[in-house]
Amino acid sequence: MTRNLRLTLAMILVVILAMIGLFAVNRNGDHTGRATGDAGQPVDPAVLVRADSHRLSTAADGKVTLVEFLDFECEACGAVYPAIEEIRDSYGDRITFVVRYFPIPSHPNAELAARAAQAAANQERFAEMYATLFENQEAWGHQRTPQTERFVEYARTLGLDVDRFQRDLDDPATAARVARDRADGETVGVRGTPTFFLNGRQLTEVRTQADMIAAIDAALAA
Repeated sequence: MTRNLRLTLAMILVVILAMIGLFAVNRNGDHTGRATGDAGQPVDPAVLVRADSHRLSTAADGKVTLVEFLDFECEACGAVYPAIEEIRDSYGDRITFVVRYFPIPSHPNAELAARAAQAAANQERFAEMYATLFENQEAWGHQRTPQTERFVEYARTLGLDVDRFQRDLDDPATAARVARDRADGETVGVRGTPTFFLNGRQLTEVRTQADMIAAIDAALAA
């Protein structure tokens, strides 16, 4: 399977997940009064991007913000990761790119991986751990046992203070930080990963990397 075909299939899966989420909301109704992002409706920006949300790039003009709710163990997130990296490289600081945690309960190490990313973030190394987790997903993903030792080794390789990393990994405050991201995702209508929001609207019709680029270009030109 070619790389371009893998990326295309991954982006198709993003759309499928988005449409599943849309069906669930339409079927069950939203009786909570919470703002949701289904069908491209705008969501509360204060919920979508918090002051402590992780920004991998920041646009000085704040004109375009792309938010991804992700699960580091999610195979679709891992498949989309190279395309997102190419987009980040292409646009640089012309767009703000925000990462939010949304670990799926059925993925045995997803929440632990999110805590590892947050523990690295506490030492200003979120971007490095974000990349390491995705680039090594096949090694640690979908393992029955907790991958704590592997994540600690990643921290050591990145030059982190390992003792602090281990303390933060187990700190209830770290778990609470991850849980807050997931709760925000549920509030804005996230039902699966990866889910993207562009300038406050959920992208439900993005099927390929080219579609994502076109959406970003349109937002920049608006």
